[in-house]
Amino acid sequence: MIPTTPADRGIVLFAHGSRDPLWRLPIEAVATRIGRLEPDALVRCAYLEICTPSLQEAAADLIASGARRLRIFPLFLGVGKHAREDLPLLIEEIRAAHPDVPIELLPAAGEDDRMTMLMADIAMAQS
Repeated sequence: MIPTTPADRGIVLFAHGSRDPLWRLPIEAVATRIGRLEPDALVRCAYLEICTPSLQEAAADLIASGARRLRIFPLFLGVGKHAREDLPLLIEEIRAAHPDVPIELLPAAGEDDRMTMLMADIAMAQS
């Protein structure tokens, strides 16, 4: 495997989407935080429905910006129909459009033990 730099790897934060513009703020805050931690990182938010850009649009934008690999992080707490059925189909569309770009699909955020521990810590924290 060829090592990549942060500027070679595109990160897509993939979420459901909502009509409420305030709903996007936490997803965009994650992208901002990544940018602060790694200023050369190529990161975009993408949404399944209602909001733009779509996953395909975000992937194309990252590739046009120089990403040679994509990492897709589903910001879902649970693994429902969207993560199990819709997301793999969307990724196959991206692979068909960009066959030379490897795509890494991370587990949904809610499947990570660190997220479970963080949410439990927040729930139990003393004010």
